[in-house]
Amino acid sequence: MMTPGARVLPCLCLYLCLFTIACRAAAPADPSLASLRAAIDDLAARCPDYPAASFRARLAALEHRQAAAEVATLRREALLADPRLARQPIVFVTHWQYAPDHHNTETMFVTGECNTASYHGGGSALKVLDVRKGVARTVVDAGPDGLIRDPDVSFDGRRILFSMRRSRADDYHLYEVNADGSGLVQLTRLPGAADFDPIHLPDGGIAFTSTREPKYCGCNMHIMANLYRMDGDGANIVKIGGSTLFEGHSRLLPDGRILYDRWEYIDRNFGDAQGLWTVNPDGTGHTIYWGNHTPSPGGVLDAHPIPGTDRVVCTFTSCHDRPWGALAIIDRRLGLDADAHGRSSVVMTWPRSAMDLVGRGGFDAFQPVRPHYEDPFPLDETRFLCARELGEADWSAPGPRPEMGLFLVDVFGNEVLVHAEAPACFNPVPLAPRPVPPVLPSRRDFEGRPATVYVVDAAQGTHMKGVKRGDVRWLRVVESPEKRHWTVPTWGGQGVQRPAMNWHNFENKQILGTVPVESDGSVHLEVPSDTYVYFQLLDADGMMVQSMRSGVVFQSGERVSCTGCHEDRLASPPPRSDPANPTLALRRVPSTLDGWHGPPRPFSYMAEVQPVWDRHCVTCHDFGKPAGAKLNLAGDRDLFFNASYEALHQRWNRKDGYLRTVGAGPAETREPGTWGSRASPLVALLRKGHHDVRLNAEEWDRVVTWIDLNAPYYPSYASAYPANSVGRNPLDPDEMARLRALTGIDLDGFGTWETNRGALVSFDRPELSPCLASSDSGSRAQALALIRAGRQRLKDRPRGDTAEFTPCEVDLRREETYRQRQQLEQRSRAAIRSGTKVYDP
Repeated sequence: MMTPGARVLPCLCLYLCLFTIACRAAAPADPSLASLRAAIDDLAARCPDYPAASFRARLAALEHRQAAAEVATLRREALLADPRLARQPIVFVTHWQYAPDHHNTETMFVTGECNTASYHGGGSALKVLDVRKGVARTVVDAGPDGLIRDPDVSFDGRRILFSMRRSRADDYHLYEVNADGSGLVQLTRLPGAADFDPIHLPDGGIAFTSTREPKYCGCNMHIMANLYRMDGDGANIVKIGGSTLFEGHSRLLPDGRILYDRWEYIDRNFGDAQGLWTVNPDGTGHTIYWGNHTPSPGGVLDAHPIPGTDRVVCTFTSCHDRPWGALAIIDRRLGLDADAHGRSSVVMTWPRSAMDLVGRGGFDAFQPVRPHYEDPFPLDETRFLCARELGEADWSAPGPRPEMGLFLVDVFGNEVLVHAEAPACFNPVPLAPRPVPPVLPSRRDFEGRPATVYVVDAAQGTHMKGVKRGDVRWLRVVESPEKRHWTVPTWGGQGVQRPAMNWHNFENKQILGTVPVESDGSVHLEVPSDTYVYFQLLDADGMMVQSMRSGVVFQSGERVSCTGCHEDRLASPPPRSDPANPTLALRRVPSTLDGWHGPPRPFSYMAEVQPVWDRHCVTCHDFGKPAGAKLNLAGDRDLFFNASYEALHQRWNRKDGYLRTVGAGPAETREPGTWGSRASPLVALLRKGHHDVRLNAEEWDRVVTWIDLNAPYYPSYASAYPANSVGRNPLDPDEMARLRALTGIDLDGFGTWETNRGALVSFDRPELSPCLASSDSGSRAQALALIRAGRQRLKDRPRGDTAEFTPCEVDLRREETYRQRQQLEQRSRAAIRSGTKVYDP
């Protein structure tokens, strides 16, 4: 029985038949003589000058006797005799394997950041391998402490673009050199920023990844990066990405779009939110390609389109690992994610056993894969270059074995070592001309104008079970700002929050506005450009029907349309709107966004929601009162958040709890009504009526909106107390140790979403602090003095949950760096508008 991958390929010629057979057989880990025979037959069909006859004769002589060493020798000679490998040298780089770090994106080790010391230079060069002779020559040497990475060959095969760092005190900058080593030119030079993963663009420009806009991963303290582009000479560098975490490993699709991997999350887990996306070279048209809702692998990296197919080859890796793992072939026509059985659009993996990890086992499931693979490059539909971990059987030369070598693998089950040298080899790319994709016209004007967004019918799409036209009345636009700050102390909100932000998810939110959905489901609105946003569908009561758990950024003047929210991206688009009978939304000018109960601002639980409880609830639900023992809705600030916020999260997402929020939820898209205000018992109680509590329309909207935003607390990642527990506590570690000794309670031990005893400290009314109840009079007095000292400290230096908040000096310096980098971006945009050129300072 043929696999789905085999069914979609037409059997038009011999090599496609062989490819189908190989996919069906799922390539044995220990290749047999049959796999070698299939490879020889495939090469004979492709290359008339391939010496197939002699290899077939030698293979026939080995069929009836055990001669493993002879088979291995024949396999290597037969596969490397591909005339195309003899005609085109292979560009590659040598360097030490990147040090393991907290995530597969962390290979930059930027100067001045948390993991700079992990940089390991030396032994690095840009080289060219003559496969026929087995000889490698050096094109550029990085020096005694340098490192070269990410080579890309120009379309004419004459120049090599790459990233190089001269030492730990330097950072990665982009260079270009002629293939013979002459004409080395440095293209970028911004201090304190890493530029890497460059590719040539069809219009003569260059796209690359950079840390130029400093931002950090939401679940830790590591610097992130976005996509940029520039002219071929390094002029007019502008950002074309905009997600809040990482965008990298770009490659060109045959139609001229950029294929890249993106790490991003909104209201979802940090570890399984890294898939493949596409974007036009001008930064317009960001859209998902594959794997945004697949829980395993934890990362889909370094994807290359396979020539002559609609497939890509890529690396399946883990969240917490180096950027290596298994190789995989994806056919997105079979689905944009792995299905419930873990397969579907994943056609093949190396090693074969890795197929069993797809879609199951969690975001670190690919850590045990051996050997490790990375840097795949397709030579054709059946044959791929890559970097692969060397085993004992791969290396018999004297001296230390290199960690990674260059390998040739094929769909028939063959793997042969092409070249290896110390310390390790990476990034094999043929040094040969290649087709130039079409130049896509720019749809961006660099004027800072909003984008125009049109939705045909908001009720259409996947994961809209039970939603009918008319159920959706409003569309809300929410910004998820980037994280510009971090603290060393953490809050255990499923992943690591530095500092504490929310009970269980990582992001702060900012409501930009809400616009009407017409009775036919159509929506027409303007959205600010250069802003990372997501959309929520609301019912007539302003309650969330469905929410994006991913984001999008638009460019100035961009015009975007879609079928519906959560549309099926593999379905045919709807017919164009009849100009004589347009949808209702297109009969008017686009709606504009006007904020939410005032101008847009970062959402603060203390400012937006607590006043509702103060007005209606704390008379009964307070410290020391019977109703407060069950649910304390007082606004008193404690060590981490405040009393009501912690109380509302007790028994979080349990049947006897108050809230149903998704938190840092699963990768899979949730159906409508499974979380948010429509599913939360607290909202049901308020709708039903609770004594004489009657919320007015604005108060009601504040409560349900807070829940539908996934219950955020802090409006800013900046901190006033970066050295204290969770980055928010006014008491320092010594004071906390003293308070713990006086009360007998491990107060810091409750700094996690999994442990919730409610507020144990009140900095606003210290004498009501529950932690004092178990102390004798002497200890109580001393403990009370410590809490009162914390109250005074919060008065002198307010923390992030109050309007008077003052960031620490470190965060103020980070903001200044961010402002300066934004000025450079605006400088480049002004040059583009005026037709001039500016370069890195």
